[in-house]
This record gives sequence, C-alpha cells and structure tokens, in this order.
Amino acid sequence: MIKVVSVEQMRQIEAAADSAGISYAEMMDNAGSAIASRVLDLIAKLPDPAEARVTLLIGPGKNGGDGLVAGRVIAENSGALVRFYLLARRDETDPLFKAVQDHGLFVANAEDDQRYRVLTNMVASAHILIDALFGIGLTLPLRDTAAKLLRAVHKALEVNEESESAAVRAFSLAQPMSQAPHPYILAVDCPSGLDCDSGEIDKNALNADETITMIAAKPGLFTFPGAAAVGNLSIASAGVPASTDGLKEATSVVADPDSVRALLPPRPADAHKGSYGKALIIGGSINYTGAPGLSARAAYRSGAGLVSVGAPEPTIRALASHLFEATWLLFPHDMGVLSSSAAPLIRKEAASYSAMLLGPGWGREDTTRDLLAKLLDPDAAHPAARRAIGFTSSANTSEADQAEDNKLPPLVIDADGLFLLAQLEDWWTRLPEGTILTPHPGEMATLAGMDIKDVQAQRWEIARAKAQEWKVILVLKGAHTLIAAPDGRITVLPFKTSALATAGTGDVLAGTIVGLRAQGLAPFDAAVAAGYLHGLAGELAAQQIGSERSVIAGDVVEALASAFRLLEA
Repeated sequence: MIKVVSVEQMRQIEAAADSAGISYAEMMDNAGSAIASRVLDLIAKLPDPAEARVTLLIGPGKNGGDGLVAGRVIAENSGALVRFYLLARRDETDPLFKAVQDHGLFVANAEDDQRYRVLTNMVASAHILIDALFGIGLTLPLRDTAAKLLRAVHKALEVNEESESAAVRAFSLAQPMSQAPHPYILAVDCPSGLDCDSGEIDKNALNADETITMIAAKPGLFTFPGAAAVGNLSIASAGVPASTDGLKEATSVVADPDSVRALLPPRPADAHKGSYGKALIIGGSINYTGAPGLSARAAYRSGAGLVSVGAPEPTIRALASHLFEATWLLFPHDMGVLSSSAAPLIRKEAASYSAMLLGPGWGREDTTRDLLAKLLDPDAAHPAARRAIGFTSSANTSEADQAEDNKLPPLVIDADGLFLLAQLEDWWTRLPEGTILTPHPGEMATLAGMDIKDVQAQRWEIARAKAQEWKVILVLKGAHTLIAAPDGRITVLPFKTSALATAGTGDVLAGTIVGLRAQGLAPFDAAVAAGYLHGLAGELAAQQIGSERSVIAGDVVEALASAFRLLEA
C-alpha cells in the first residue's frame, strides 16, 4: 500500500533507513535506477529507439544525484543520446558526477550558457526531458538562476508547440524521429517548483507528463494547484522497505485497486436479496426530483439487495416510472419539500434498514431542517407504530418497540442535508457513531465555519482535524478526494477528472456509499471503496462517451458496473 507522508516525515524515514543500513548513496542509486527503468520502457516504444534523445535537468542536491544516476544507467542500457544540463557545477570528486564523466556523456553548465542557447537546443531536440532540479526540500518562490533556467525551458517548449501539428500529442509514438518532438516530461520525486506539503507551485514550474516519487507519496502531489503539474504518478521504493520506522506507522495512504478489491463484500452463489442489505434514501423535493433517483440507482449498482426511496409525493410521481427496481415510501411534505412531521414515520421505517442516506435533493427549507433535527434527536421523535399504507399508525406500542423505533441505521449525510446540518447547534454531538459526511469544499466550509479558499489550501489538515473533532468519517470531495477517519487515518483517491465536475455525481457517490454500507462494510471502508469505484467510473464514462466534457451523472451510474468488473477481474 502506498503511504503518504509529509516532507519532514520523509526526512525522518530516510534517516531511519540510513541508520538501518540502507545508505543515502544506496537510496540515490536505487532511485536513479528506477527512473532509468521507466525511461528505457518509453524509449523501447519509439519507432527507432537508437535515435532517442534524452535531456536531464540536474539540480545541486539529492534530486540532481538521482538524475545523474538515471542518465548514466539509460546511456549504459540503450543507444539513446543522453545529455545533462546542470543548474550548478558539481564537485569533480562527486562519484555520481565522475561516473557520468567517465562514460564520456555530454554535460553543459548553466553558468557557461549565458543566453541559454545550449539549453534551448537540448530541450527542443529531446524526446524525453527529465526534471531532476529540485525535490522535497524546495522553498518557494524559485529565484535567480533556477527561475531563469525554467523560463528558458518553457520558451524552448513553446517553440516546439508552435511547430507541432495541433493533431500531434506530446510524445506521440507515431511521430517520425527526424522531427523535433514535444518532449515527454518526467519529474523526479516532484515537479521542480512544487511544495510537496502544501501543493503550492511556482509559476515557472514544468508540467510533467509523469512523476516518479520516492519511497512514499507526499500530500502536495494531490493538492491543487500543484497536483495539476504532476501528471501520472507512480512510486519507487528506492530500496526502503515498508517496515522502516516512520513509514510503517504512516496513517495516510493512496487507495489502489488491490486494497479496494479486498474491501468488497463477497457474492456467494446461493445468496438472496436479503444477503446484501437494505438501503433507505430519504430525499427529493419539488425542485430536485432527480437526486434521490441517482442515489438509488447507484446503491443498486453497488450491490445492495433492496433500495427504497422515501420522498414527497411529487418526487415519487416523477421518478417511479423511471426507476422500476426501487420501492417507495411516501412521507408528508409541505409544498413539495419534506416536512418535519415526517420524522417519526421515517424513524419507524428506518429501523428495518441496514443503512440510510439523508440529503439528496432536499432543498433548504426550515421545515426540512426541523425534520433533520428531529431525526437526530431521539427525545424529540414520537415513535409511530408499524403501518401498512399512508400515515396512520396504531396507538399501542411497547416501550421496547419505541426504543427500537428511535434507533437510526448507519447514516450517510450528503448535499442539502449537510447545509441544514450546519444550522443545528453543536450538530456533531447529535450524530450516531460511524456517520459518514460527504461535503464538497463549499459544504465543508459551511460545516467548519471557514472560507472555501482556506478549506482548499489546507485540505489534508482540515480533513484530519475535523474528522477527529466531529467523530465522523469525512469524505472531502474534489479532485483527489480525501477520506478521513476519527482515528487520524486518511485515504486519498488517485482520481482527478473533470468528468465528475457535473451536477448529480455527488448523489451517485452518496448512493454508492450507502449501498456498500448497507452490505455490511465498515463506515471508513465503505467510503473508501465507494469513492474509488466512483472515481474509476467517472474515468470510464469519459472513455465510453469520448469526452470528459460530455459526461453526465447518469453515465457515471452506468459505468459503475464496468468499474466493478475492472476491479474484480
């Protein structure tokens, strides 16, 4: 499992590895070899690998050392033209630099290249550009020679972009080698100019097509605006075992197919619908009829045995003819929005369900806020007896029945439910244990009493702190969604696709979570698995539709089946 650690934690892990007998020099050699291995794979895919040209931008520190090793190994194992451009002169006694010189490889120094003509030629003619200038120890902003050098690189890339056909994508394997291609940019550890803790990025930083980070991922690689420059992300262990002090204790991880696959509930051949739980979705209003329908479809696609939608009559009338599999519970409404008088009836029905979702399509009326307050306050609820049809109830219920009526199933709260929740005093004290909240940044700002910009700037810190303070599972949505638990764990999702930036996809996520929760998954596991499947479904929907721009929420629901199929293959 890929861990995520801060810059300071990374330094401590490296020190622990060194103390355990894996020297810094050995880590550097392993890191450089991993980079070289990836580049050799890229070279092998070219029409004429023997003509490949690789340029490495080398910084003064360990990141540059990784680059020196990588370039030497590439040269030793391919016929590629490998060239190094040094931001600052390396010590002639540096064994890594001496090895490059002993191989007779071309080296240019920035201080000798006053107008960056050599750099421009090296970048403009390269098929692969390796960014090994700066790693995790960077302090922003970039200054002096570093900033000037990167500006010169951008100018060289712009020349190539102007000369390229609009139809030719970066590093097109079909492009003739005789042409000067736009180089495929591979960043070592992180794009130079990215703060690996905060995700801040210098205006001169290069946008990588791919980043290979060492030992563990860093939060800044998943935090915008810097995350936009990372490209495809992979991890190289640099020879540091997972049992290393500091690494084994890290509680933040990246969700991956293997870990998510292990969370999914089994599907025995002799099962029946009762084996997979019952999900209840309380949602909808006169203006937002579709939201609970999307959630219900997603809950079914996630494998729930039975999904019921409890809603106002106008919502049921609009959805029932389009969602044949759901069962329907009609609850009192006030001009098309759920009324506070529905609380005892909802509590009564909810007692027989495995999990319940509150919020999709609710609207923000006072009566629905009062409904939520009553649902979360057993003392305010008036138990209703079992009923067959309508709102009538029997007058006789035992105390045991009343106690059971007052017990809510595991909760997921989403959308307008979160907005209304924030209006309740000390709302976090009212939530049952294991409640899952699914805010987008705006809803998170409302819940936490913060500005959206502060939420986005401190996503990791805020997600962890608020999950602990509120004692909830917190799904902070957005590109690279974060799932945080009260015990300090965080799982980050590897997806950043605009396909999910459209109305209704949040309802799909919430429905997937409640569907998995109904099947018995623990709250954190349900949130992680659903989030991963939802992100994967978004990417698959974009592939199926042919454009991220054109994906709608219904496409994501339909792609959930493909996401499960890929995950379980």
